[in-house]
Amino acid sequence: MRARWLLVVLGLLLAGCTSSGDTATDGTITLRFQSLAWQDESVAANKALVKEWNATHPDVKVEYVQGSWDSVHDQLLTSFEGGEAPDIIHDASDDLADFAYGGYLADLRELLPERLKSDIPQRSWDTTTFGDGVYGVPFLQEPRVLIANAKWLREAGVRIPTPEQPWSWVEFRRITRQLGDGDGKYGVAWPLKEPVSATLNLSLSAGGQLFRRGADGKVTIRFEAADQTVPRTIHDQANTDRSASPTTLGSGGSDTLPGFFGGRYAMVPLGFSYRQQIAQQAPKGFEWQVLPAPAGADGLTQGVSPQTLSIAEDSQHPREAAEFIDFMLRPENMVRLALGDWMLPTGTEALKSPSLRTPKDGWATGTALATHLRSAPAQSVRGYPEWKDKVATPAFQEYYSGAIDLADLRKRLEEDGNLVLARYQR
Repeated sequence: MRARWLLVVLGLLLAGCTSSGDTATDGTITLRFQSLAWQDESVAANKALVKEWNATHPDVKVEYVQGSWDSVHDQLLTSFEGGEAPDIIHDASDDLADFAYGGYLADLRELLPERLKSDIPQRSWDTTTFGDGVYGVPFLQEPRVLIANAKWLREAGVRIPTPEQPWSWVEFRRITRQLGDGDGKYGVAWPLKEPVSATLNLSLSAGGQLFRRGADGKVTIRFEAADQTVPRTIHDQANTDRSASPTTLGSGGSDTLPGFFGGRYAMVPLGFSYRQQIAQQAPKGFEWQVLPAPAGADGLTQGVSPQTLSIAEDSQHPREAAEFIDFMLRPENMVRLALGDWMLPTGTEALKSPSLRTPKDGWATGTALATHLRSAPAQSVRGYPEWKDKVATPAFQEYYSGAIDLADLRKRLEEDGNLVLARYQR
């Protein structure tokens, strides 16, 4: 009798439980939303929006699941192959190609409302378009900017660039020579532990493309003059002018902040979201400002890989998942997410928010750069991760350190790189 009672209780408990995308016996749908938010403000904003959704949608509940940027690709791949992927997936556009081509993500073209489609510019949608489908909603993006010691620049008497009148790459190199003293103080510190995306994305301003797609649809690498402008500038600052600190070339962005606060570097090129760390960690009285990155033949154009929200192809309730994404990315909610991450929203309505256009902490400078952001050059290139890890990263690191010259860099990027890409395009 006791055994039968236990089986009945267990059956009732199991009937009331839901897994990803399941429908409970009372008709309630439960969707799993895996978020990669990690900063306290960002986590709070995401959790608050989930709570607000659940309070107003009793029939479609969303379960918040915390993920990690450090392991998201492998974790998602495992969950896809095991049939346990979350319904709503937070990721970055440069991580989507393999999942999109592999059939793991839903094509969103028929799922998203027109409001959301029209609010986000096509240049942002390009970052999540693979083949004929759209596999993510790009919603947060960050340009690379120069974080500068305002007092240092003011006392040096250099021209302060603006989005309307930025420095050229030539002027930037000249000014970093002027700011350094050749005796332990440098005009700039380049944190290039991960040199490839920074180099390629900034190279768009000079007209660099690197990846050329032929009439047959196949991609080849050609490291031409426009592609060389930014790498040559960095190399010459570090090895010829000595205006860039050689010791930071292998560092991450956060590693440069103590030296920046300590007066060793006048400027550090960083992602826009680093402003939060600077605002929190800068010594009392330290004056800093946000400047646009240098401009080239194509102006302030930069490549970006926005944060994205996708839907798993195996989700049992893709339309409900799309409705939740639409809720998350209403203009007022997109602003909350942007402020939480110290990044820029992709939505045109959200970008109009006065809270994102204040001079404080450089918000206005960043917002002025939003229209210049484009899909990163390698966004849809199959084989890019292998090329980046095995060919480009060591080649750029050796070039920036002075171990190889420009001709050697070109040979390795093109010859070794095209061998890698060819295997993905047979």
